[in-house]
Amino acid sequence: MKALAALSTLLFAASAVAATPSLTGQWSVHNSIAGNESDQTCKFVETDNKITGTCRAEDADKDVQVTGSVDGNKATWKYDMDYNGSPLTLTYTATLDDSGKVAGNVEVDPFGVTGDFTATPAPATPAAAPSDTGK
Repeated sequence: MKALAALSTLLFAASAVAATPSLTGQWSVHNSIAGNESDQTCKFVETDNKITGTCRAEDADKDVQVTGSVDGNKATWKYDMDYNGSPLTLTYTATLDDSGKVAGNVEVDPFGVTGDFTATPAPATPAAAPSDTGK
């Protein structure tokens, strides 16, 4: 009986270790690239180790499409954008931790500039409250 209890405990511990955080959801991403700080909101969907979704910088007027992949607690995603008339590709390489934080490096091509970023789960957008105009 003790052996069965020990085996159950071991299997439970192994399954807890095997679980990795998911990127699915909305994230607040802070970039620090070549001395420039910027923020964006990204919405990711993780399915079968693939990442899809969108990101939008604070000063942008539209979303950009994101593609990437996840392998354990490592993730990579990228998107193409236009900056002052120049096409850029930003590639993020991240480590996910159990606290819900994501951090890593971002590379800006074709300029070969790199920087750091952190991402935290963004607070859910509250639903619009019902109006009290009927009173």
